[in-house]
Amino acid sequence: MGGLKPGLSRDRAWDLLRRYNRDPFHIRHALTVEGVMRWYAGELGYGGEEEFWAVTGLLHDIDFEQFPEQHCVKAVELLREAGADEALVHGVCSHGYALTVDIKPEHEMEKVLYAADELTGLIWAAALIRPSKSVMDMEIKSVKKKYKVENFAAGCSREVIERGAAMLGWDLDKLIGQTILAMRSCETEVAAVMDKIS
Repeated sequence: MGGLKPGLSRDRAWDLLRRYNRDPFHIRHALTVEGVMRWYAGELGYGGEEEFWAVTGLLHDIDFEQFPEQHCVKAVELLREAGADEALVHGVCSHGYALTVDIKPEHEMEKVLYAADELTGLIWAAALIRPSKSVMDMEIKSVKKKYKVENFAAGCSREVIERGAAMLGWDLDKLIGQTILAMRSCETEVAAVMDKIS
């Protein structure tokens, strides 16, 4: 992907997120996906693009809270106005592929975002019903057990998760295992930020 940059600083991206998102649930999700994408960038050999991957994760749902009917469509305008690089705009919008837009994930970063976004929600929902309320002791088998329960975290599309895994050429166990590790890498930091803003 050739050393892509987001076109706006992390601080600017955070301000932008807060301008369009008030719900703590959405902010926590954005921070989690940011951390997950940062971890994946390093893990998959894109260390020079960590900021790009992370900021794309942070802003991936920028339009969802205020413009749910235009999700991944309104984002184009909001991001361009803020000076985001076109690669960032494409990355954000492609996670709505086959749902709200026909912008297909092309690069590995976009495929990871597509696959991991919904999955982070399901893993977090599974963590919240554990005594620890944490992903630190989460295991793949625990997630898979909940994954198979249709009405558990029903808003987290299994179809999207599986389509994303297929795009990456990974099986479901690999995607779940890697995403658990990615979420562990940022859980403490996300909790600290949420404590400050709640």
